Amino acid sequence: MTEDGLAIQRARAGDATAFDLLVRRHQSQLRAFLLRLTGGRHALADDLAQDTFLLAWRKLAQFREDGSFIGWLLRIAWSRYLMEARRRKWEPLADTEAGSVDPRQGHIDRLDLEQALAQVAPVERAALTLCCALGFSHPEAARILDMPLGTLKSHVLRGREKLRMLMLERDVTHD
Repeated sequence: MTEDGLAIQRARAGDATAFDLLVRRHQSQLRAFLLRLTGGRHALADDLAQDTFLLAWRKLAQFREDGSFIGWLLRIAWSRYLMEARRRKWEPLADTEAGSVDPRQGHIDRLDLEQALAQVAPVERAALTLCCALGFSHPEAARILDMPLGTLKSHVLRGREKLRMLMLERDVTHD
């Protein structure tokens, strides 16, 4: 049994400490996913991460152990993000916030990439983040985002092409 499996069993029996272990083990990956989805809005990503963990605690009995726990969490997070976008009446396909990335956080190229990623449609951003940044396979990412494998692959390809074009535009304007 995996480390997550043992903690899940204990948490299902009501052991909050075991669930806290799962939170600590997966919070940075979950938060990174949400931070990219929200275009760098730290407070919103933190709120959605908290909502995700609260919902996961309440629905832990529904977790089927045929997939990874982090995959299940990311699927909940994706659903929470979409619900929040509808609640706030965002236009999810154009959900960006210019200048939302703090330039003190890293190298300028990384900032340019994060800003470009924030301009990509959320579903493409999610697919790219799962497959390219977090290392999930295409089938795992398709399961997390609840879409057919071919659709997921299309989102990854379209997202990569949009990022490439955005970065080329950046290079042209910075020369």
